[in-house]
Amino acid sequence: MQSSDSLEGQQNTEIEHEEHWVAVSDLMGGLMMVFMLIAVIYLVQLEIETRKIKDVARLYDLLRTQLYQDLYQEFRDDLPKWGAELDPDLSLRFYNTEVLFAHGDDAIKPAFEQILDDFFPRYVRIITSDKYRPDILEVRIEGHTSSDWGRASGTSEAYIKNMALSQARTRTTLEYLLAQTSVAADKTWLTAHLTANGLSSSKLVMDADGHEDGVRSRRVEFRLRTDAESRIATILNDL
Repeated sequence: MQSSDSLEGQQNTEIEHEEHWVAVSDLMGGLMMVFMLIAVIYLVQLEIETRKIKDVARLYDLLRTQLYQDLYQEFRDDLPKWGAELDPDLSLRFYNTEVLFAHGDDAIKPAFEQILDDFFPRYVRIITSDKYRPDILEVRIEGHTSSDWGRASGTSEAYIKNMALSQARTRTTLEYLLAQTSVAADKTWLTAHLTANGLSSSKLVMDADGHEDGVRSRRVEFRLRTDAESRIATILNDL
C-alpha cells in the first residue's frame, strides 16, 4: 500500500500539472483573442480602403464622362473634316496622314498647322478650366507609325527607325504648340503637363480581319491622364 505521504505527493503533482495546463490554455486563448482582434482591425481597414478605391474610381468615371462630353460638344462638327476621332478614353486621334507629315519626315505640313491652330486653343481652354484643371495629370502628344520602313533589313531596324521618327514628330508638334500666342497665358501649366511621346509601331491599328491598318496606324494622338491612377496607387501602397 502507498503511504499517505506518497499519495499526497502524487496529488500535488497532478494539481501542478492541471494548473500548468490551465495556464497554457489561458495563454493560448488570450493569443487567439489578440489574433482575432488584429484580423478584425485589418478587415475593417481593408473595407475602408476598398471603399476609398471605389469612390476614386466612381469620381474618375464621372470626370472622364463629363470631360468626354465637353470635348465632343466642342469638336463634333470639326472631327470629320480634320480626319480625327475622339474616344471615350479621352484620346483624340488625328489619322489623316495626307495632312500630317510628309513620308519619313518630321516637319508639320501646312494643313496640319492650320488644324492645330484651330484645335489646340479650344482644347486647352476646356482642360485648363476650373472644372478639370486640378485633375489633369498629363497631356500626352503621342506619335504612332506603321510597322513598315522601306528598305529596313528587319522588324527590329524598322521599329528603331520608326521610333526615332515618331519621337521627332511629337517634338516638332510640341514645339509648334508651345509657340502659339493663343495659349501663352497657360504656357507655364502646359510646360508642366504637356509631354511628347514617340511610340513607333508599338500600338498598331488593326482592321476587322486582324491585319495591320498601315494608314490608320500612322497617326498623332492627344491623350489625357487624370490623377485617379496616382490616387488609387497611393491607397494601395498604404495597404
